[in-house]
Amino acid sequence: MSLQNDTGTTAEEPVFPTVREVDAGAPLRWIARGVSDLRACPIPSLFYGFCFAAMGLLVTMVFEHAYQYTAAMTSGFLLLGPFLAMGLYEISRQHEQGLACALRPTLTVWRRNAGNIGIFAVVLGVVFLVWARASLVIFALFYTNELPNLSGFLNQLLALENLEFLLVYFSVGLLFACIVFAASVISVPLMLDRNQDAISSMLASIGALARNPGAMIVWALLIVTMTIIGFLSFHLGLVVLMPIVGHASWHAYRDLVAPTGDGPPPTAAH
Repeated sequence: MSLQNDTGTTAEEPVFPTVREVDAGAPLRWIARGVSDLRACPIPSLFYGFCFAAMGLLVTMVFEHAYQYTAAMTSGFLLLGPFLAMGLYEISRQHEQGLACALRPTLTVWRRNAGNIGIFAVVLGVVFLVWARASLVIFALFYTNELPNLSGFLNQLLALENLEFLLVYFSVGLLFACIVFAASVISVPLMLDRNQDAISSMLASIGALARNPGAMIVWALLIVTMTIIGFLSFHLGLVVLMPIVGHASWHAYRDLVAPTGDGPPPTAAH
C-alpha cells in the first residue's frame, strides 16, 4: 500500500477507505487464496491453528459441566477471532509482498497500530461481556429443565426440547454475532495495513457489509461452517481451518477495499 513503508509506519494521514462491490462468489476465491497462503507458509500458519485449537479444547474441558458458560465462552471465541487472527493477516501480507514467511514478526504486529487495535479489542471485549451476561440471563429465564452435563444438554438440543429457550437464545446470539461481524469484516486488516483509526475501520467494515450483502452472507456461512467443523472434529480441524479463514479474511479486505488512489481491482489469484 502506498501509505505504508517497509517498517509498517505511514508517511501521511490515512484517508477514509473506499469500499468496493464484489460478487457473491468472491468468498470462495478468498478461501482458495487462504489455502494457498497456508501451503506457502505452513509453519507460522499452523502455529496459530494450534493456538485456536488449544483455546477451543480449553473451553470445552474447563466448562464441561457448566455448559451455560461454555456457550458464552464459545461465542466469545468467535467474537474475538478477528483480533486473534492478526498474525495470520500479517503472514498473508508477507506472502503477498514476496517476503519470507516468518513467525516472530507476526507475534508483535499489533504494535503497528496499538492504540486503535486496543480500542477495537475493548469494543469486542464489551460485546463479549454483554453477550456472556445475556446468555446467563436467558438460561435463568427460559431454561426449564434440570441442568445436565454438556452431553445431556446437547441431546436436549437435538431433541428440540425447551423450544422457547432455543428460539430466544439463538435469536439473541445471532444479533450479537451480526453486530460483531459487521464491525470486524475488514477493520483489523485496515488498521494493520493503513494505520487506519478504529472508528473509521469499523465504519468501513459496516459499509462493506451494506454494499455486499450477498457476498457477506456467503462469507459468514463459510466462517460458521468451518468453525463448526473444527469443533466437531474434536478441535483438530481448527488447526487447519482457522488459518485458512484468517488468511482468507486478509484477501477479503484486499477485494473489498480499493487501493489508495483507487487502483485496479485485485485479480482472482496471486
